[in-house]
Parts: sequence; structure tokens; C-alpha cells
Amino acid sequence: MDIHHIRYFLAVCETRNFTRAAQKCNVTQPALSRAIQQLEDEIGGLLFRRERNLTHITDLGNLLRPRFQQVQDELLGVKSEASKFLCLNDAHLKVGIMCTIGPRRFTGLLTDFNLGHKGIQLQLVEGIPARLSELLEQGELDVAIMSSADNFPERFDVTPLFRERFMLAFPAGHRLSQYDAIPISAIDGEIYLRRVNCEYWDYLTDLCDAQGVSTIVSYSSEREDWIQNLVAGGLGICFIPEYSAVVPGLQVRPVAEPEVTREVCLVTVAGRRFSPAVSTFVGAVKSYGWATTPLTRQNEYLN
Repeated sequence: MDIHHIRYFLAVCETRNFTRAAQKCNVTQPALSRAIQQLEDEIGGLLFRRERNLTHITDLGNLLRPRFQQVQDELLGVKSEASKFLCLNDAHLKVGIMCTIGPRRFTGLLTDFNLGHKGIQLQLVEGIPARLSELLEQGELDVAIMSSADNFPERFDVTPLFRERFMLAFPAGHRLSQYDAIPISAIDGEIYLRRVNCEYWDYLTDLCDAQGVSTIVSYSSEREDWIQNLVAGGLGICFIPEYSAVVPGLQVRPVAEPEVTREVCLVTVAGRRFSPAVSTFVGAVKSYGWATTPLTRQNEYLN
């Protein structure tokens, strides 16, 4: 059964005239008549009775008309939804964001993207690198923005976006405030509050060991805001990425001797074809001026 046959049938039902129905469907009357005949042959019964200039719908035609109308409406709905999706008028996008990445560097990008593509509904999914990688590979995420202390798996395409330094956070009035940049050796003996989701934890621990630095791990939490508030309350110090959203009362200085940095990257699955929405977002991320975007360094380290 051809969808055009259904369209011709519904046109005849509406106009009650084969000639006007053919004009409405932009086909010749003989072509429309043959299509109706083929439809009747396939169904096994008459759909219309033609009496001179009058066309009557048979009982079988009246019975099938709502079903055929539903088929046509569903198809038109499919075409409309596809058109909106392809034209980015009603498209959905899932972006994975590593939980330790603060929003400060991405607000400008997302604002610009929203202004230019209001039809794209963007959902941010937070997680640790292992979980984001799993969701990305399973197709549950379209793209991910994350960092890794090790190399990313070969199954991913990775585009570096920007580098950020690691900072040491401490409460107001702490002795570390005397430094413009804090040597690793200066934190020996300090109470450390651990950010459980920090992907550089092992790297930072090894770095302290290599420098002969020992800290006392006290509280730990998956919640970045909890750790920061505990630090601001005077319970210890912690490492945080440079562009983290910092709670009031926290002071930060860059880590020095040696400096520690991480590279934040756009990650996609190698070889996977992008939808128009994903392709548009990936293009926007890659072309965004990460290196030239003005951003005050932690409000002059929150002095």
C-alpha cells in the first residue's frame, strides 16, 4: 500500500470529485484513478461509487477513512518533527561535564550558544571521568568536557580547550597567605581536606611524596562546596582547579615549585557521526576564543 494512494483517497473524500482531487494532489486524473483502483484491488472492495458527476463514498470507504487519515497525520507528524530536529528548532543535546570543572570558563560559551541556537535544548550531565567515558561510549552522552591525569583511550577524539593551574585553598588569615605562589614544600604538616572526585589526587599525592611533603588527611567529600566551606571554616587546606567557583571566605594561591596544571578537553567518540545539533555545538566549542576570553584570575586570588 503506497502512501500516495492514501493521499489520493483522502483528497477524493474531501472534494467528492476525481478531477478536483487530481488537481489538489497535482497529478493527472487518469493517474489518480489508477491509484484508487490499485488501492481498491489491494483492499478487496470498492471505496467509491461514481454516478455521473457525483462521487459517493462507500460504507467500506467510510470505515477506512479515519484509519487512512491517522496514517497520513502520523507521517506528517514524523516529517514535521524531523524537520524541526534537522533545522535545530527542537533538538536535544546531552553534554557531560566533569564534576570538578567549574562553570566560570563556560558561561560565556553557553550564553553565546543559546543566543544563536535557542531551539537546541542542552542538558548538562555531571560525573567523574570514568562515568562520563562510559556514558559517552554507550551513546548516553553526545559529547563530554573533561580532563585526565593520564591519556584518554584511543576510542575517543580529544580536542584540548584550555589549561588551568591548580591552586591551594586556605582560610583567611592562614600563614600561606604570605605567598604569591605557594611552593609544595610549604604545605608540609598541614591538615588536608580531600576532594574525592579530584582526578589528579594520585598525581598530587605522588608529587608531595617526591618533595618529601607529608600532610594529614582529615575530612573527605565528593561535594566540592562542602570541602571549600570546611576549608573556609579553618579545618584545613586543599588543592582546587584555578577556575573553580569559590565560596566566600576562601583564599587561594597558585601552586609553585613545581607548578601543576591540567588540560580541559572536548571529548567525542572517534568515528561516530554527529547529529546537526551535536555538530553545531562541537563547532561552537572548538571555535570559541578560550585563549582570549577575558577572565580575572580568581578575583586577584580573592585577597
